[in-house]
Amino acid sequence: MQASISEKIDKQYDPTPVNSRSKVVIASLVGTAIEFFDFYIYATAAVIVFPHIFFPQGDATVATLQSLATFAIAFVARPIGSALFGHFGDRIGRKATLVASLLTMGISTVVIGLLPSYETIGVMAPLLLALARFGQGLGLGGEWGGAALLATENAPAKKRALYGSFPQLGAPIGFFFANGTFLLLSWLLTDQQFMDWGWRVPFILSAVLVLIGLYVRVSLHESPVFAKVQKEKKQVRVPIVALLSKHMTATILGTFIMLATYTLFYIMTVYSMSYGTAAAPAGLGFSRNSFLWMLMVAVIGFGITVPIAGILADRFGRRKTMITITLLIIVFSFMFPMLLGSGSQALVMVFLLLGLSIMGLTFGPMGALLPELFPTEVRYTGASFSYNLSSILGASVAPYIATWLNTHYGLQAVGFYLASMAVLTLIALIACKETRNQTLYEA
Repeated sequence: MQASISEKIDKQYDPTPVNSRSKVVIASLVGTAIEFFDFYIYATAAVIVFPHIFFPQGDATVATLQSLATFAIAFVARPIGSALFGHFGDRIGRKATLVASLLTMGISTVVIGLLPSYETIGVMAPLLLALARFGQGLGLGGEWGGAALLATENAPAKKRALYGSFPQLGAPIGFFFANGTFLLLSWLLTDQQFMDWGWRVPFILSAVLVLIGLYVRVSLHESPVFAKVQKEKKQVRVPIVALLSKHMTATILGTFIMLATYTLFYIMTVYSMSYGTAAAPAGLGFSRNSFLWMLMVAVIGFGITVPIAGILADRFGRRKTMITITLLIIVFSFMFPMLLGSGSQALVMVFLLLGLSIMGLTFGPMGALLPELFPTEVRYTGASFSYNLSSILGASVAPYIATWLNTHYGLQAVGFYLASMAVLTLIALIACKETRNQTLYEA
């Protein structure tokens, strides 16, 4: 009886500090906002700017391919970052690691905007660009997992998926501001001004987001879930080894659960932009600015459906919700010729709005689902590693495969490619257990 009363008093007066909801929201979404802001500005600059700035002039195609190779470096670096930052996140704590990952990512992004050109320093220019891009990928590798854990480990038990959707909101926000920045620059500057110095502005401006994120993250308390692990000294010595030796099944399932989401996003953004702005018959022949405006409108649907998906996953369960959404992706994949291939601006707008809204639905629950697959002692490493390993399989190759398929077999083949990735995700979801009702830590 006495012990029972004592336990109640300890629980009532738990000294573990609690983070406010507003801090959790801002601290978790700012990193993913920077991530997607960085992705889009770098992808755009890698095609239209970097071949002329950082590489020797001569063969334009070779310069472009070299530039795109630096874009791909980040995808190689991300799993390395997952293991590195996951190690410290699971050993030292979420808070300090989130600060370090944001600093690594933010400094690398700003440095790109300050790099001298090939004309100024020669071969050092592309080497420094590649190094900065590797730094971005390294930081990004630890960013998402930490942000997702920050949200879910501070969430009420019945609202973990809703809280887990907070970092996911960073994607449409970063995407919107990246496109908006380029549209504003194209309106304010001449082409020559943009090539001379205007392209640097988005990279340098990302420092503002980084400073806001750092201010909020430094003032955070450690997540109560990890604080319990730390108090009881239950950290594992090498989290990546423990993950791959004891939790390989969860890692594989998490990787394939993310596969359809990554493929859908990169088809809806990178590939659709390429196809929409390419001259007929290879594409639709829309102007770049008009297509950017269409994407900016469509991304609103993305932002709206992210928290809706979180609420649905809390109510009906992660597994059932995600299986339904993945079936929706398969249905959508059969609409490519009639919508995107129509050439009608109205129908292409429907395609973008529908696809990006579905993207919000499939992306929203991931902030809770992936972390819930792993125990606390390897959760940072596990969620990050599976998320970023999937980026190599689903993100890095999606625009290239989609372009090749359309060139040889038409738009419906691109849809079939998306459907095949969704089927793999569906199989992983069916093999996965429901995680909604499990506790994140058992003392």
